[in-house]
Amino acid sequence: MSKITAADVKKLRDQTGAGMMDVKKALVEAEGDAEKAIEILRKKGQKLSMKRAGREAKEGVVIAKVCDENTKGIVIRLSCETDFVAKNDDFIDFADQIAGIALENMPESKEALEELELDGKKIKDLIVNQVGVIGEKIELADYESLEAETVVPYIHMGYRAGVIVGLNQTGDEVVEAGKNVAMQIAAMKPLALDKDGVDESIVEKEIEIGKEQARQEGKPEQILEKIAKGKLNKFFQENTLLAQSYVKDSKQSVSDYLKSIDKDLTVTGYKHLMLG
Repeated sequence: MSKITAADVKKLRDQTGAGMMDVKKALVEAEGDAEKAIEILRKKGQKLSMKRAGREAKEGVVIAKVCDENTKGIVIRLSCETDFVAKNDDFIDFADQIAGIALENMPESKEALEELELDGKKIKDLIVNQVGVIGEKIELADYESLEAETVVPYIHMGYRAGVIVGLNQTGDEVVEAGKNVAMQIAAMKPLALDKDGVDESIVEKEIEIGKEQARQEGKPEQILEKIAKGKLNKFFQENTLLAQSYVKDSKQSVSDYLKSIDKDLTVTGYKHLMLG
């Protein structure tokens, strides 16, 4: 059996970021083979990850990024268990690197993103390693992407929420409008872009609620449907982006605000991720 020196331990600790005693035990088990020791550490991290699978990872960071041409963007949520870890510069940097790989490759899904490589290692394996190093459940919780004539990013409240907004025109005024709309989304949390994007099950539920409210008010059965449809329009105004009152000027809707810049300017899509 080869002798494990303090220098060996320090070198592997610097390389992996794992705890001193964990590194020493892994090296002893691997009989001094650093590569095998790394594998052992990863396996321990995997076990730790599985052991913590039931823990809630509600903290973390949300990163939104767009390319230099502002034609495509991504937003990711890397979650952890505690605010202490979420505010750590290394954790934020790790999330930012993952976001960079996502923007470069524009994978179709979160699972596809996890299979991509960062510094020669799969992202999913690097996340497992971080579990072993930090000792918390860490996961790539969400990933969304968007392409449009102009895509604008916004990170809200110290990485606690992120938005990307797609618009159908280009130019500095459009980018500025995109920032304002992104802030609107972060603040008002619309359910969809417009009424056509609201799930039919939600629409049906709102109609039933409207009918029952009118019924409780003593309205005749024959007009309940009409009253419920009126309430539904109010629901759309409050919960769909383009119909919402614009937060910077409540006298106009978000759609009206965009038309004040250019009559044909509109939002083609958006993605919104937040912690919790």
